[in-house]
Amino acid sequence: MVDRLSTHQVKQILLDISELVMGAKDELNSMDSACGDGDFGTSMWISFGEARKQIDLLEGNDVGNLLLTFGHAILSSAGGAAGPIFGSFFIEAGKVVKGKDGLDVTDLSRMFDASLNKIKLQGGARVGDKTVVDALEPAATAVRESVINATSVSQCLKNAAKAAKSGCESTRMIVARHGKARYLGEQTLGHIDPGAYVMTIIFDEFAKS
Repeated sequence: MVDRLSTHQVKQILLDISELVMGAKDELNSMDSACGDGDFGTSMWISFGEARKQIDLLEGNDVGNLLLTFGHAILSSAGGAAGPIFGSFFIEAGKVVKGKDGLDVTDLSRMFDASLNKIKLQGGARVGDKTVVDALEPAATAVRESVINATSVSQCLKNAAKAAKSGCESTRMIVARHGKARYLGEQTLGHIDPGAYVMTIIFDEFAKS
């Protein structure tokens, strides 16, 4: 058996991610109220809903094109910083696997490293700033280590999901140092970053596949 995710599996993962993110609208808005404008969940509901529509209509077996379509739909429909962050996550992933009909561990590592590098370059955030990077960087590192250790796709994604969750949870004890939330200072302490939380949803769904 070839150890990889098929394009069909990835499409289903993206559809499931969309449903979960949209279903978390109120929870994400509540989380954002403590550290932002309180509309993050609404923005995610709109953008992931549009992304779901776009890939539902998409045909073909190019997994890169699937990810690119998903990312561009988010980028064009999400308000504020959310569009560039989550749009870039999927767009950069799609670029490095364009033309492929499935994903192995090496593909996954290249995807998530490209996504991480782009997001860090865009906003300048680092681990410890209470952003999406706090969940994404540990997850990308776990996938990179899976390549070195010749881990199966299944175990690789489980390791990534666990790392993302741990990184997300760490944001609870961090005072925001990036984005609008940094102006709230100590008020952000004790609250999980909503962007990091969405990243855990993404990696959880990849792991469940």
